[in-house]
Amino acid sequence: MANAITGGCRCGKVRYACSTDPVFSVYCHCRDCQYSVGGAYAAVMLFPRDGVKVEGDTKAYTVTGDSGGTVTRRFCPECGTPLFGEISANAMLLGVKAGTLDDPKSFAPQVQIWTNSAQPWSRIPDGIMSFAENPPQ
Repeated sequence: MANAITGGCRCGKVRYACSTDPVFSVYCHCRDCQYSVGGAYAAVMLFPRDGVKVEGDTKAYTVTGDSGGTVTRRFCPECGTPLFGEISANAMLLGVKAGTLDDPKSFAPQVQIWTNSAQPWSRIPDGIMSFAENPPQ
C-alpha cells in the first residue's frame, strides 16, 4: 500500500491511520447499524486491527447484534462522530466508518449484508454481492 488511509472525527480530537489495505468494504443494513449511523445502512471498511493506529480517546457502547454476537461501537466523546465498530465474532478486524475517512470517495463497497433489514426507502445498489444476513464464513 502506497499511502496510509487516514481519517478522524468531526472535531479532530480522534484521528486514525490504517497502514494496510482493507480486508473488505461493506454496506450493513442491520437494524443496529441503522441506529448507529442514523440512516439506512452503515458504510464500513474492515481492517486488520493491528494495522490501525488511533490517536485520541473514544467512548464505547456495546450491544448484542442481530447475529447474537456483541458489537462495540466507538465514537468521539466530544462531537459524537461514530468512528469504529468491533465485532465479537471477529476480534481481529476493526470496522472503520467510511464517512470518517479523509477521502471518503475512496470507499468502494464490495458486499452488502443484512439486506433483509434494508429499509424500503433506501435503494440497494446493484452489482455487489448481497446477503440476507451475515455472509457464510
